[in-house]
Amino acid sequence: MDALILTDATLAAMDPAGPWVLPDAAIVMAHDHILWCGPGSDLPADYAAVERRPLGGRLVTPALIDCHTHIVHGGHRAAEFEARLEGRTYEEIARQGGGILSTVRATRAATEDDLVAQALPRVDALLAEGVGTLEIKSGYGLDMDTELRMLRAARRISRERDLTVVTSFLGAHAVPPEFKGRPDAYLTEVVLPTLRAAHAEGLVNAVDGFCEGIAFTPDQIDRLFEEARDLGLHVKLHAEQLSHLGGAELAARHGALSADHLEYATAQDAAAMAASGTVATLLPGAFYTLRERRAPPVGAFRAQGVPMAVATDCNPGSSPLSSLLLAMNMACTLFGLTVEESWLGATRHAARALGLPERGTVAPSFRADLAVWDAESPAELIYRMGQKPLHARIHGGRWC
Repeated sequence: MDALILTDATLAAMDPAGPWVLPDAAIVMAHDHILWCGPGSDLPADYAAVERRPLGGRLVTPALIDCHTHIVHGGHRAAEFEARLEGRTYEEIARQGGGILSTVRATRAATEDDLVAQALPRVDALLAEGVGTLEIKSGYGLDMDTELRMLRAARRISRERDLTVVTSFLGAHAVPPEFKGRPDAYLTEVVLPTLRAAHAEGLVNAVDGFCEGIAFTPDQIDRLFEEARDLGLHVKLHAEQLSHLGGAELAARHGALSADHLEYATAQDAAAMAASGTVATLLPGAFYTLRERRAPPVGAFRAQGVPMAVATDCNPGSSPLSSLLLAMNMACTLFGLTVEESWLGATRHAARALGLPERGTVAPSFRADLAVWDAESPAELIYRMGQKPLHARIHGGRWC
């Protein structure tokens, strides 16, 4: 048996069936899955001959999962950061040709090699914090060639790093200048054909959209989601970030994996999401950067039992954040999550938001994606800001 046992570990398994933290734990891995975990004193005799690696009491958790990023893009938008400091709003900047369209220009000008080279430092920052699975969206091309180029770059990242990449097609992110005032024509002539081409090339795992006054209406997103359903793809949605347009309810009606942002979501939205099993993905980096005042309705999500994921939303405009640990801290300090909720949000619930039920938990039959930390407790990792306490990362049972 090609197996390894981690011993003398402090285990935070993110498993609701077990304790929050288990001292003196052991974990048995074979190939890319977990065979057994529990108190070291209960280790089955069947594993007596298996190689052991003592961890000296270090904390072990599932590898982190960043379930919402725009990490592949060209250029940066530091000038817009300055403009917001001077009082201009995100919507004002977008309507004047900045925002997403600024990044579209830089991304269209970038080659696939450029996109990979620019993304890798951001990816490496997340790997250094224990991330093992990363969602990457398109959405800064807004034409077929560039959208496909972005998705190919995202796939390449998973080959250049010990990392699982899940891709989301976000052609419905904004209306490009050449289709100004004609969003339906853009959907018909660019978004839907590009989705079909991306699916045919095996480049897309899910379909996303931006349902907002500066982007697309619920009816337009509904067209996109119908196409995704016909292709057998999962859907997810940027919803209720800047206003309440009915995006969360639409996402729930389509059985979306997640609805993301949700600052303007309501208790009724929470009930709809609970009924559909849709995860609420919280993005405190964007809330912080845009200096928003209205936080997502965390209390309503709790009351309805809606799982809450936490992600960086790493992007060049509204959330230039490449630290998931800091996003977890922000989710606690800005949105009122508990330490346990924040950890579940970046592991178990983030896995659910990506349709990956075999990840995000340390338990038998789950994938052996683990993070080993120089820390005593999960709270310590969220409480400290700016440190890199990762001791080691295990990806698919391989020590990275």
